[in-house]
Amino acid sequence: MSDTLAALPALRANLRVLAGLGETMTCQQAARGLGLKPPHLIHSVSVMLEVLMDEDAAHGHPFIAALVVSRARDGLPALGFFETAARLGRFAGDPFGAEAVAYHAAERALATAFHEPG
Repeated sequence: MSDTLAALPALRANLRVLAGLGETMTCQQAARGLGLKPPHLIHSVSVMLEVLMDEDAAHGHPFIAALVVSRARDGLPALGFFETAARLGRFAGDPFGAEAVAYHAAERALATAFHEPG
């Protein structure tokens, strides 16, 4: 776990670059970008994303984790994103429905604008 958390600054830096490009990436791409090795790649990235969300919420920032999406959810983040956002008081709705799509689009736009260079 400490190895996973040691990669947090690198993950945030990678996501800031991604935000500047207005792009998203998958959990798998995030793991590769950090040089993580199996096993448990997706779990490791998920843990880090939840920590980033906790940090962002504590500072009143948009969730940079919104830039990491799941291949299995058609461009939406994994279910853990919505569960963590709900735990932090920022999302109340169906993580499988239109509310999730709208929330993610808004949070992604906020994160992208917040981390825009310049």
